[in-house]
Amino acid sequence: MLQAGDQAPDVALVDESGARTTLHALLDRPVVLYFYPKDDTPGCTAEACAFRDAYESFTDAGADVVGVSSDSQHAHAAFKARHRIPFRLMSDPDANARTAFGVPKTFGIIPGRATFVIARDGTIRYAFNSQFMATAHVANALKALAASTSSA
Repeated sequence: MLQAGDQAPDVALVDESGARTTLHALLDRPVVLYFYPKDDTPGCTAEACAFRDAYESFTDAGADVVGVSSDSQHAHAAFKARHRIPFRLMSDPDANARTAFGVPKTFGIIPGRATFVIARDGTIRYAFNSQFMATAHVANALKALAASTSSA
């Protein structure tokens, strides 16, 4: 898995509305990029809602949040509407982005859960991998943003 100090790969993604973009096109400000296994599962819903509830703290820190899973754009649109998610959810059906970031599978079969805080220059400032501490990703990402802002 990529770590702090590594350059984030410029992966291509499709959001819930069908808009195509690349990661680097989103880096007009820092991005908290989080990979999660699947929409509408208990841990993933808790994680997305925790990011939703803290979204204003992320934007106040000058960052945006982007969620990525292999779900279709249509599944993302429904998940986003159902849970009032204010940030983009990107589809990675072939796991190209997940592979580029080196996000490991859990038990060799479940898509991993990992969060990266990426600076505007594409440098990863923080990386966290934990399948079973879904909501810890939010607090850890906020701490990492605060640390990178105070050291900048």
